Amino acid sequence: MNQKIVRIGSASGFWGDTAVAAPQLLDSGQVQYLVFDYLAEVTMSIMAAARAKDPSFGYATDFVQITMKSLLAQIRAQGVKVVANAGGVNPLACRDALARVAEELGVPLRIGVVLGDDLAARSEEFRNDLTTEMFSGAAFPPRLASVNAYLGALPIARALDAGCDVVITGRCVDSAVTLGVLMHEFGWRDDDYDRLAQGTLAGHLVECGAQCTGGLFTDWNTVPDWDNIGFPILEASADGSFTITKPAGTGGLVTTQTVSEQLLYEIGDPRAYLVPDVTCDFTDVRFEQIGPERVRVTGARGMAPTSTYKVSATFADGYRNIAVLVIGGEDAAAKARRTGEALLKRTSRMLERLGLPAYTETRIEVLGAEDMFGKAARPDAREVVLKIAVKAQSRASLDLFAREYAPSGTSMSPGTTGLIGGRPTPSPVIRLFSFLLAKDRVPVELDIDGERSAVAIPCGGGFDPAVLPDSNRYGALQRSPDPDWPMLPLARIAHGRSGDKGDKANIGIIARAPEYLPCLSAWLTPQRVAEWFAHNAPSRVERFDLPGCNAMNFVLHDVLGGGGMASLRTDNLAKAFAQVLLCMPVPVPPELAPPRAA
Repeated sequence: MNQKIVRIGSASGFWGDTAVAAPQLLDSGQVQYLVFDYLAEVTMSIMAAARAKDPSFGYATDFVQITMKSLLAQIRAQGVKVVANAGGVNPLACRDALARVAEELGVPLRIGVVLGDDLAARSEEFRNDLTTEMFSGAAFPPRLASVNAYLGALPIARALDAGCDVVITGRCVDSAVTLGVLMHEFGWRDDDYDRLAQGTLAGHLVECGAQCTGGLFTDWNTVPDWDNIGFPILEASADGSFTITKPAGTGGLVTTQTVSEQLLYEIGDPRAYLVPDVTCDFTDVRFEQIGPERVRVTGARGMAPTSTYKVSATFADGYRNIAVLVIGGEDAAAKARRTGEALLKRTSRMLERLGLPAYTETRIEVLGAEDMFGKAARPDAREVVLKIAVKAQSRASLDLFAREYAPSGTSMSPGTTGLIGGRPTPSPVIRLFSFLLAKDRVPVELDIDGERSAVAIPCGGGFDPAVLPDSNRYGALQRSPDPDWPMLPLARIAHGRSGDKGDKANIGIIARAPEYLPCLSAWLTPQRVAEWFAHNAPSRVERFDLPGCNAMNFVLHDVLGGGGMASLRTDNLAKAFAQVLLCMPVPVPPELAPPRAA
C-alpha cells in the first residue's frame, strides 16, 4: 500500500493576496510544493490591457519580482517546487522574467509553461460560428479584451513529470494547480475519477488561501490572530483522502466548520462540480477533526468530465463612475436618498441640454442603512455613506457627473461631510462573456526551456446530467414548524459562506448540529430564500442538499447586476449574502434552541 504523503502549501488566493503567505509556509518546513492562484475574469482583462501597452507585461508581476525574487534561494535549498497560474495572458513573458531573476541570483531553474488557453487570436472564428453566451444567449461581442479557456490539471502534471521546478500556466481552473501536483506525485490516471474528484476538492478547499483556515468564518470572534493567520497546508494520500492543517504557531482556525464553509464557496450544483478533468459529486463529502488544527476530508466522488472547456471572454462596455458622500444626523438615510435622487435628476438634465449620452444605468445605495437587507433592514442609522453609481457609453457624460456631485455639500442635505476619495474618475465597464468549446478545438502545449511539445488531452467526455440524483436529499427528515416555536436568527443554528458565479450568488448554509436539519430543511425553501432577497429580484432560486456535511447550497440567479466589474452594486461578488441570510428568523423546537452566547 502506498503510504506516501504529499504536502502542498497554498500561498495565494488572488492577485494581491498578502506577501506573508509564501515565507510562512516555507519557514514551516512542512511543504514540498507551493501553489499560487492569481486569476479571475477581471484580472484577465486587466492583464490584457497591460500587455496591449507593453508586450512584456500581462502576467502577475509580483509573483516574479516580490515572491520568487525574495524566496528563490530558499525554495531551491528546501527542494520545494512551485505551480502558479501567474502567467495570466502572457505566460512566456512571466517565464522569461523569472528566468532572468534566477540567472541574477545564480539559481538553476527548470521552468515549464502551459500554453493553449489564450484564444484571443481566434475571436473571428468564434464569431463566425455564431457563438452565443452560455447563460444569457447574448450574441458574440464585437470587440474582446481577452478570450481564455479554463484548462485542467493534466498539462501541469506532465510538466512536473518532465522534471520542472516551476510550472507557470495561463488560465486554468483554480483547483488545477493542486490536482496537477497530485496526479504527478501519485501517478493517477486521467480516468481515475474518484481520486481526481478528491484532488479537485483538495484544490478547491485551499485555492482561496486562508479562507479555509479561519478567514471569513461565520464565528469570526472565535478565530485568533488575524494578523498572523496561518495559510493552508494540504497533506494528501494516494487514495485521494487528505488532511487540511496550517503551520504551527500561526493564527487562524482549522476545524470541520471552517473547512466545510469553504467547501460550499461558489460551487453551484454540488452534484456536478464541473472541471476539465472530472465531474465531481461533493454531496457526501465528510469532515473529521483528527487533532488540533487538523481536519481529514473524504467522500468526493467522480464521474467522466464533459467534452468541452468553458471559455471566458471579457469586453469593455462603456464606462462607470462611483461617488461617495458621508451624511450624518437624524433621518440620515432619508437625507442621503434624496441627495442621490436630486444629483441624478440634475445631471441627467444637464446631459440632455449638452447633447451628451444619457446614463445607461444608475444605482443609489445608502451604506449604513442596511440596503442589502431589503425589507428586513433596520434603517435607524444617524450616519451613513451615500453611494451613487452610474454607467454611460460616453466618458464625457461621467466626467460631468464627477464635477457635479461635490456641490451637494453646499446645496442639499444638512450633515453632508466627507467627499470620500475626492472627485471620482470614470473607469471602463468590463463584462464577461462565457461559452463552451469542444476540447479537441483547443490544442494544449508545454514549453520547457524553449522546447515545445503537445499534451494529449482526453476529449471524449462522457458526463451525462441525466444520471444526477434528486437535489432534495432531506425530504424524509423535514419537520414542519409549530406556531409556538421560538423564532431565532438562522446564525444561532447554522453557519455559512457566500460568493459569486457571474451574475449568480451562491449561499452555502451548514447546520451547527445534525438535529437542526429537519427544521432547517422545512423552513429554508427556495421560495422563502427568494422572498428574503426580493430586493435583489432573483429570477430563480435553486437548493441543493449536501447530507455529508449537514449542509445545503442555494443558487440565486440574476442578482448581482451583471456581476463583477459590470455591476454597480456594493456587494457585486455576493460576499455578504450569507451574512444577510443568517439574519433570517427561523422557527426552532424549544428543546433544541441553543442558549444565547454570553
